[in-house]
Amino acid sequence: MGRGEEDHGKREKISAASSKVENFPAWAKDVKQCEENFQTNRELGLSSAEVEKRREIYGWNELEKHEGTSIFQLILEQFNDTLVRILLLAAIISFVLAWLDGDEGGEKEITAFVEPLVIFLILIVNAIVGIWQESNAEKALEALKEIQSEQANVVRDGKKVSNLHAKELVPGDIVELRVGDKVPADMRVLTLISSTVRVEQGSLTGESEAVSKTAKVVPENTDIQGKKCMVFAGTTVVNGNCICMVTQIGMNTEIGKVHSQIHEASQSDDDTPLKKKLNEFGEVLTMIIGVICALVWLINVKYFLSWEYVDGWPSNFKFSFEKCTYYFEIAVALAVAAIPEGLPAVITTCLALGTRKMAQKNALVRKLPSVETLGCTTVICSDKTGTLTTNQMAVSKLIAIGSRPGTLRAFDVEGTTYNPFDGKIRGWAAGEMDANLQMIAKICAVCNDAGVEQSGSHYVATGMPTEAALKVLVEKMGLPEENGSSSGHGDHQRTLADSFRCCQAWNKLEQRIATLEFDRDRKSMGVIVNSSTGQKALLVKGAVENLLERSSFMQLRDGSIIELDQYSKDLILQSLHEMSTDALRCLGFAYKEEPFEFTTYNGDEDHPAHQLLLNPSNYSSIESKLIFAGLVGLRDPPRKEVRQAIEDCKAAGIRVMVITGDNKNTAEAICREIGVFGSSEDISSRSLTGKDFMDHPNQKNHLRQSGGLLFSRAEPRHKQEIVRLLKEDGEVVAMTGDGVNDAPALKLADIGVAMGIAGTEVAKEASDMVLADDNFSTIVAAVGEGRSIYNNMKAFIRYMISSNIGEVASIFLTSALGIPEGMIPVQLLWVNLVTDGPPATALGFNPPDKDIMKKPPRRSDDSLITAWILFRYLVIGLYVGIATVGVFIIWYTHHSFLGIDLSGDGHSLVTYSQLANWGKCDSWEGFSVSPFTAGSQVFKFDSDPCDYFHSGKIKASTLSLSVLVAIEMFNSLNALSEDGSLLTMPPWVNPWLLLAMSVSFGLHFLILYVPFLARVFGIVPLSTNEWQLVIAVAFPVILIDELLKFIGRRTTKLHYPAVPKSSKQKAE
Repeated sequence: MGRGEEDHGKREKISAASSKVENFPAWAKDVKQCEENFQTNRELGLSSAEVEKRREIYGWNELEKHEGTSIFQLILEQFNDTLVRILLLAAIISFVLAWLDGDEGGEKEITAFVEPLVIFLILIVNAIVGIWQESNAEKALEALKEIQSEQANVVRDGKKVSNLHAKELVPGDIVELRVGDKVPADMRVLTLISSTVRVEQGSLTGESEAVSKTAKVVPENTDIQGKKCMVFAGTTVVNGNCICMVTQIGMNTEIGKVHSQIHEASQSDDDTPLKKKLNEFGEVLTMIIGVICALVWLINVKYFLSWEYVDGWPSNFKFSFEKCTYYFEIAVALAVAAIPEGLPAVITTCLALGTRKMAQKNALVRKLPSVETLGCTTVICSDKTGTLTTNQMAVSKLIAIGSRPGTLRAFDVEGTTYNPFDGKIRGWAAGEMDANLQMIAKICAVCNDAGVEQSGSHYVATGMPTEAALKVLVEKMGLPEENGSSSGHGDHQRTLADSFRCCQAWNKLEQRIATLEFDRDRKSMGVIVNSSTGQKALLVKGAVENLLERSSFMQLRDGSIIELDQYSKDLILQSLHEMSTDALRCLGFAYKEEPFEFTTYNGDEDHPAHQLLLNPSNYSSIESKLIFAGLVGLRDPPRKEVRQAIEDCKAAGIRVMVITGDNKNTAEAICREIGVFGSSEDISSRSLTGKDFMDHPNQKNHLRQSGGLLFSRAEPRHKQEIVRLLKEDGEVVAMTGDGVNDAPALKLADIGVAMGIAGTEVAKEASDMVLADDNFSTIVAAVGEGRSIYNNMKAFIRYMISSNIGEVASIFLTSALGIPEGMIPVQLLWVNLVTDGPPATALGFNPPDKDIMKKPPRRSDDSLITAWILFRYLVIGLYVGIATVGVFIIWYTHHSFLGIDLSGDGHSLVTYSQLANWGKCDSWEGFSVSPFTAGSQVFKFDSDPCDYFHSGKIKASTLSLSVLVAIEMFNSLNALSEDGSLLTMPPWVNPWLLLAMSVSFGLHFLILYVPFLARVFGIVPLSTNEWQLVIAVAFPVILIDELLKFIGRRTTKLHYPAVPKSSKQKAE
């Protein structure tokens, strides 16, 4: 057999072995079957030789490093934009023309090179910003690797190997997990060493509490949350220790699948709605520029190409390269005029200002374009735990026993956090704790392994959240008066260090000497205490039904003990059912006085009772014949402000979908409470598990339902699928999340929103926005801000585009009329970049509309510029063209205009016919012009009178440029409102705009009156009379636009057809 065949056979063998492991449902097979499939033994582990063999098949236990986009590719991508390409072409042509003109030397050479160099500078800055944003995308995958475990305790060759590097694990390895360990790979639990093992896997599965693990099999089609006999890479053991067997490593683990999904989602990054619109606008602009440039050349072709007809055929062609180059420069000037060069900078500035405003509202924006995308959000897909809820367990109901058999007392407990001062117990008589309530407080405080600490301005739990909530309840209950304190919740004078003094007092009175650990069979935890009275007692907390089964007595309000009859039992179970229906997690409390076996026990290991404690199977018999004391209902409560935020979403036309890994009943109860569903609404068609949704025959129709939706028990792939389907349907989706499991969907959504406090680094790196306060209402505030920013961006985009249309009209009219070029490209570039910049940026400070969150979201395909707006700006643009060209002609042909004397500089007049045929000046007999003054300069034309139309046009050009600047300043006032008159929206509503106009005029005066700058820009100072002419010609732009706005308001319905209510209806 040849070498190739050998290799092929080996590969087939490897592939077969690999798929045997990958497709083996270890959770659905018993331990013996798992060991057989993986050919391993829990006592001996794998041999070193077998490990090497398996490594060849499965590789290392690490996440793949996807090759990032190369820096060269990133640079090329920055030029994958129509506007940028036009700019680049204009810059290259300008540079070539400047180079060809270079032999003329002197000042003209400097002027010619300013324009291409400035354009190149804009493109370089734009590319640097783009590359910086792109490179951030890779960080989510890097953060995922930090979650992986570094070490593992493994059995190999029959020996224990401590702290083996986790990447060396292979399927079939036997690993011991202990409290605090990070799970190094996906593993099947073989056997529990402690009575219980709990794993915190919420970041992967979305569950709000640590999950108890077992070695028992579960059905094969169980979802990830239900795989109780599996532990997953990247999760943490919070209680107990166990022996496990590695089933999947590296990219085949659940966290590896998330890694693949993030990479996949990052490959399909869509452009933001704004970028799509700007690209469309760029394409239309390219077409318009092309047509106008062609027209300019066709109109002027007679000036640089002429011929005679001989025998009906054209011959004797004459071509003037100088004239051809001149008109080519005009075409370049046209391109420069048509492109709003300042637009990328102004958009970036506006978005950056928006991010600052949002940061003040606790929304930290990581990617600038997402500010604008927020404004057209139509669906918010929110996680439940930690976003809609506080992610802090809190007791909301306390049930104590009444004064006589068959009676119970119920207390509502306020507060949603671990802060003991947050809320109180309703109907609580301060300092009058009866014996029954004292017993409940004692059990809550002493039969408890959790702690609560203050971190900054908030409190955090260490240990189990449910136990921390019980400690907070004890503080709200306070101490009985004989113990030297009044009620705890009302005493706000206590120092922070003294926050948990009630728990401390109970622990001093009742000193714990032994613990009966919680286990899943008896579902309870007990402690044996040495009371201050010198007696022993057993205090127990656990599942209410289990405690009732093992209770024979009950304690009444006054502390007397009576037999627990069936009626009282049924009454307690009824209360339990009511609380469970409200999605409360219930815990019962019971105790036993002087437990027989422990009367003389003091924790001594030689005491006979100590042997009983070493075997957990004895715990049920020790915790028998208990005295039942009461129960509580706990929950992860909704945030106070969320209900109003949901109402605001409904008013704003935004649908809220809750996608959670938690169980269905709990999620439904929370959704009813916060207003996603009505309190008595039938939600059978609106609430599905992730698995049910994936099996749904018509997923898109389900998602199109109006109103709120709930998906519980959702896995990462379910979240991704929901986001993908919504986006396919034309929705703009904001997705919230905090866990590793949320990262792929965060990356895929139009706006990924991560939690700042509870969020993992993976989620933050995959997101577009981070909530500093983990609060859903912050998203709603950010949406309002996004809408406001978009409206302001529309204002300055309209302003800049209308200004550019004016510049194009000016150059086109110059060319069509055949008069000398009024403005050179570097002047137009100055206007577009510097003069227009401040007012455009200031329009970003326009105050938001009062009803901004009462309107439905705009469609992401809504046009930036409607047909009516375009018509308006064509009219304005035409006026700008007429005004700039008109003032140029007026200077050459008139000594006064509108009563303003223009003869002060001594310039000579020419007829309009001479001006339009200036190219034939050489053939005019007796043509002469007198010198004129401009500032301190005197322009003479003795040697070449025809130079009057070249260097002599400097004053006329300055007037044209000044009219253009003045018109654009007045036009910025028009842009304050799309249709509102300046009488209802006066300029001072945005004082920043008035300041910006002053800055722009100041900059224009700077280049006019500083000699060096005036030479660079080819302009001269103007006199007072000439400024009067500039204002007289520029001001009518306000009157024209006021008239057009008036017509627009009168015919709104004609120009703005009704927008379909949603993309859902459009699709149907």
